[in-house]
Formats: sequence, structure tokens, C-alpha cells
Amino acid sequence: MERKITAPISKEVIRTLKAGDSVLLSGVIYTARDAAHERMTRLFKEGEPFPIDLGEQVIYYAGPCPAKPGEVIGSCGPTTAGRMDAYTPMLLDNGLGAMIGKGARKPEVVEAMKRNTAVYFGAIGGAGALIAQAIKKAEVVAYDDLGTEAIRRLEVEDFPVTVLIDCEGNDIYEIGQEKYRRLC
Repeated sequence: MERKITAPISKEVIRTLKAGDSVLLSGVIYTARDAAHERMTRLFKEGEPFPIDLGEQVIYYAGPCPAKPGEVIGSCGPTTAGRMDAYTPMLLDNGLGAMIGKGARKPEVVEAMKRNTAVYFGAIGGAGALIAQAIKKAEVVAYDDLGTEAIRRLEVEDFPVTVLIDCEGNDIYEIGQEKYRRLC
């Protein structure tokens, strides 16, 4: 089922999303990769607030390439979500509503997603130039010194994603493997 939804994403909308759903996402999302995750969780543990309000927000695990003249952003494909797994439960417990990346997640992340009514979307790896076409505006909002790994606020329109893990813990990777096992 293909859905059109707007970010930030409310818990009510998250509850309606099921593993395998195709989604066209519009609205505001944020990029953050390894270095930004490490810094924001470390600083939060030291008593500093997160650099963005995490409430119902979407973090896209991407480090976009620099924009060419006349472009909003360069190629902007997803990175492997597992790199952020050590930091993700803390972010989910503090309001993060959704993540976009590629690859499987650790059980601790899935449990935090269930506990906090969150969703994990997948974007197509290797299609960063195509994905960049859905990005209408981009600006650095934190950690500019991290270069491509700085936190960016993106305005997106019909950004194509698939629900990989829903808020009940249904995981498209596990579902697909189970279907394959039944065929063998």
C-alpha cells in the first residue's frame, strides 16, 4: 500500500504504518550520521540539550555530497543504520519518531521503537542522486564543523521510502526471510 505522509510524523500516523508499506514522505526531516549521533548523545549525557527538538521528528542517516551550482544538495543516499544503533535507543526515548536508512537494526533498537511508537524507513541505497531530487531545501542546523556529517534540516517532497520495521516490531527483513524459508 502506498501512502503519502507529512513529517514530523505523529504517533497516530506511525501506528497506521505497517512493515512493507511504500511511503512518499513530505515535510521536514533531518540528516545525521555517526559523528553527529556520537556528539549529540555525549553532550546530552553531559547535560546539554539536543541541537534539535526530537519530538516526532525524522532523522535520515545520510551525509549529503556538496551541492553543485544551482542545486539544493548533492547526492544524498542512505547510510547503514546499524552504525547508529548504539545511540538510537536514547534518541527514541527522548521523542524521535522515525529514522530513514538501510539495513537491519539490533534488537535493542527494535525494542526502543516498540516502547516509543517509532518507525524505521528504508531508502534505496545507490540512488542518492535520484533521492536528492525530492529535497527542495537544505540547511545546516548543527555541528557545521562535521562537514558532510553536520545535522541538516531538509524540506522534502514525495521522498520515497519503505517501512522496514513498524512500531509493533514487524521487520520486513525477517518477514521476507520467513517467506523464503516456506518456499524451500
